[in-house]
Amino acid sequence: MREVFIVKHAVATVLGDSLQRTWTRLLAGQSAFGGGAPAVRSAGLAPARGENRVCAVARKVLEAVAPVPAEAGLIWTGIKGNAEFIEAGQAADMPWLAEHYRQWAVTMLGTGRGGFEINAACASSTVGIAIASQKIARGEYGCAVVCGGDVVTDFVVRGFSVLKALTPARCRPFDVARNGMCIGDGAVALLLADARTARAHRLQPLAKVAGWGIANDANHITGPSPDGAGLVRAIAAALEMAGVRPDEVQAFCAHGTGTAYNDGMELAAIQAVFGARCLPVFSIKGAIGHTLGAAGGIEAAVCVHALAERRIPPTAGLEIPEPRAAGRVSQRVQDFGGRNILTANSGFGGINAALLLCVPPDRS
Repeated sequence: MREVFIVKHAVATVLGDSLQRTWTRLLAGQSAFGGGAPAVRSAGLAPARGENRVCAVARKVLEAVAPVPAEAGLIWTGIKGNAEFIEAGQAADMPWLAEHYRQWAVTMLGTGRGGFEINAACASSTVGIAIASQKIARGEYGCAVVCGGDVVTDFVVRGFSVLKALTPARCRPFDVARNGMCIGDGAVALLLADARTARAHRLQPLAKVAGWGIANDANHITGPSPDGAGLVRAIAAALEMAGVRPDEVQAFCAHGTGTAYNDGMELAAIQAVFGARCLPVFSIKGAIGHTLGAAGGIEAAVCVHALAERRIPPTAGLEIPEPRAAGRVSQRVQDFGGRNILTANSGFGGINAALLLCVPPDRS
């Protein structure tokens, strides 16, 4: 099995149109949803003529990771892009499935290798990274781009409103008074490669994807298993692959949507995996909102940056952590000397996915 590395990454969020701008505002504890702002927010990236908003936000990150090797595969992980077409009455004029977006991204990057689209709900880009890593580790790909973008649409807002999942105030992950999530535009692009391909194209490894795991709890079409059983299995698979014990995990980037059910499930899983141990746990969704299919990839990119910067961003919106989060989740920046970060996401249909990201060997 070949080692897999993240060698390029780019994000666009409601906090900034680059990873560095987003990171700077994350560290400052800023949120795009504070001060009585609504629970939905667009990134404000203007589409080009004839371009829809998903392409506008994804174009930003694809331009940032270009150029990529011509042989790179491409995995598209956005999940709600065509909702904008449907709402505008243009569905009959556009390809129905997200294959349209994958092919558009392939054309933008000029890659000649095949690829596919993944729809694993809000764990889509995490699953995309896991499957890309698997293909690279097995030698099927030398490198691959994982890209996804989703935007706020009426369809998305109405759907989460029906589920009573949107907060009427501010998203407060893991807080005793948490009462719902926010939604924001977002996109991510990551280039993954094995060591040989990275050397051949003079690409610097930023982080090693040491392990990955995917599991389904099959609990409910929208509700996660209260005991976090599926997430526990996904984390266990990722750690086993990486050869890392739970007590060796040094930080955890949580899905952390700010809903009672999701955060409760994640805290149950954290207790099951780590016991009473108080490792740093954080969520960025109080700052940038839930970015749907792009969420896991954005969070992976933030984790790579956290490993390099040796700091853990605060959990925006947190005021009083619930008892199981106390000592783990913080509203302040935490200095971080660790060599790995676990990141995980969960989605409708019971899907759970986890990645263990490590400092690359050249920084050991």
